[in-house]
Amino acid sequence: MEKKHKLPLSLGGLFVALGVVYGDIGTSPMYVMRALIDGNGGLAAISDEFIIGVVSLVFWTVTLLTTVKYVMLALEADNNNEGGIFALYTLVRKAGKFIIVPAMIGGAALLADGVLTPAVTVTTAIEGLRGIPLFYETFGENQAIIIEITITILATLFFVQRFGTEKIGRTFGPVMFCWFLFLGVMGLSNIPLNFGILRAINPLHAIHILFSDANGMGIFVLGNIFLATTGAEALYSDMGHVGKGNIRWSWPYVFTCLMLNYMGQGAWVMSARHNPTILANSDGLNPFFAIMPDALLIFGVLFATIAAIIASQSLITGSFSLVSEAMKLKLLPRLKITYPGKGIGQSYIPAVNLLLWLMTTCVVLGFKTSSHMEAAYGLSITVTMLMTTFLLWTYLRQRGVSLLFSNLVLVIFGPIEAVFLISSLKKFFHGGYVAVGIACLILTLMYIWHHASMLQEEASVDVSLRKYLPQIQRLHEDALLPYYQDNVVFLVPQLDGDVIPRQYVYSILDKKPKRAKVYWFVHITVTDRPYTQEYTVDMLDTDFVVVVNLYLGYKIPQRINVYMRQIITALMEDGRLPKQPQRYTSIPGREVGDFRFIFISEELSALTNFSHWDREVMRAKQTIKRYTVTPESWFGLQFSEVTRETVPLAIGRQNTSFLTERKH
Repeated sequence: MEKKHKLPLSLGGLFVALGVVYGDIGTSPMYVMRALIDGNGGLAAISDEFIIGVVSLVFWTVTLLTTVKYVMLALEADNNNEGGIFALYTLVRKAGKFIIVPAMIGGAALLADGVLTPAVTVTTAIEGLRGIPLFYETFGENQAIIIEITITILATLFFVQRFGTEKIGRTFGPVMFCWFLFLGVMGLSNIPLNFGILRAINPLHAIHILFSDANGMGIFVLGNIFLATTGAEALYSDMGHVGKGNIRWSWPYVFTCLMLNYMGQGAWVMSARHNPTILANSDGLNPFFAIMPDALLIFGVLFATIAAIIASQSLITGSFSLVSEAMKLKLLPRLKITYPGKGIGQSYIPAVNLLLWLMTTCVVLGFKTSSHMEAAYGLSITVTMLMTTFLLWTYLRQRGVSLLFSNLVLVIFGPIEAVFLISSLKKFFHGGYVAVGIACLILTLMYIWHHASMLQEEASVDVSLRKYLPQIQRLHEDALLPYYQDNVVFLVPQLDGDVIPRQYVYSILDKKPKRAKVYWFVHITVTDRPYTQEYTVDMLDTDFVVVVNLYLGYKIPQRINVYMRQIITALMEDGRLPKQPQRYTSIPGREVGDFRFIFISEELSALTNFSHWDREVMRAKQTIKRYTVTPESWFGLQFSEVTRETVPLAIGRQNTSFLTERKH
């Protein structure tokens, strides 16, 4: 039955939400204000009008995109209490084949964003060490030491993933609670420096600054403003881990602390503009660390580093979940997954962990400073948000929500995010091409895998299993042949009633006649719900053929050997299958025989005549498969009897040549 994965509102749940959901958005104050000041010419070039305007933009951007779109609207689009762009896709995929396109684009962009986030947050935190006199006297402006410390922290973070971070994760909630409290207190203590910053609450200042001469960046200022809300998509994706109630009740605390910090930084900057000492030493100035008292600076740097690590950890875990869901939905090839925690909730994908570590390290080495990384950061996530808006609109229309309301969602958020995307395009030439390139690579991989799978399904020749039952029964009863195995199990990619691909019947009767006590034809349907664990059985009025449909949620491991043992035991207990007593066994009273799982792989036929593009896509998929996890590992059959067979894959019109007899 379907697992109920609803997490109720509780004090513990609120702390878990603080530790899991808000890492990315909670570390944004470390670099947003600095990016805005540097982008407008530095501390000496800005005005009070500019500071009030950009803080107002931050306030209303986070309010509209994070609070209204995600906390109020998107959390309602849950798939059995699971969220994220792929969960949303499974809710609306029946709307049409085209709906896979925004899901793939959004998923690829979200994964690409995961490369930059750890690099930006950890580097920014470590750069705060320069504000400590002892550190500055020792190393000065030497960026090499910052890079070395950052790379060491990131290497350690990625290395410990294989051991599981469940125990460490329990401390994340209280730590992040204190982190947000620290942000709020630091901001609140600086607001009295210039109470004029409170005018930023008025949205007119946000609109005015976009067209004011005080803003030298024009509309492109939104590219840096957007950095304040980059964690909003993660908020939706992590709903399944913490529950929507816990997110909604913890968000006001987080929002308040964040806005107090932004306003505190703004008030400090407005005051610092008139301080000649600060102006003379404003190169590399970061208001986030500057608002801290000297006595608290080393504590603030350490705290910021811990928060950056937590943010990176949450993002890494989210990447594992995202890739795992994409694999179950047949959007990415199968990769090895392990579960180092006590439950299946925490997955670990070695290949993804390695690639993330290598690419994040390359980003740190390539960009060197956090300010350079910020110039490239946020471009890809705007694409994800835009795709989520379209899918959310589709969901609202599918659910029968009024046309006026659903169209308002599209009309309001679509243009806003489109403007943010346009303003972020400037980042493409300042390093944004890195995130875009990574997203394009992931998207290409998704396209190859999805399109090739569709081609294979179209090429499949299906037959009725009932038509061949008389032959299979004679083989089953043929005492002249030894048993190939007690139970022969075929995992079939398509199953419609008793209709299966022809190669499975061919394998039993033609390739090598396989006499067995029971023939199993198992098909796995990945359900729209994440935690489904159900099955149906059709024995076609026999006691030697079993057609099984396994319905597994997209978050459930496909451990076929475990499920098969459960199903055969249940059928024997019901008297629907004869028992299979074993004459020689180390298990007393064993009444279930042995199993052999047969995988039939398709190799591209040289006789196939179809478009050059489709042929190259199929070849690309075949090449990729060589470097992915084996079916045995994916289905948990490493210690089971497995046989692999190969059949030619013929798609499209066949190139047929005929021999001519030579006459003597």
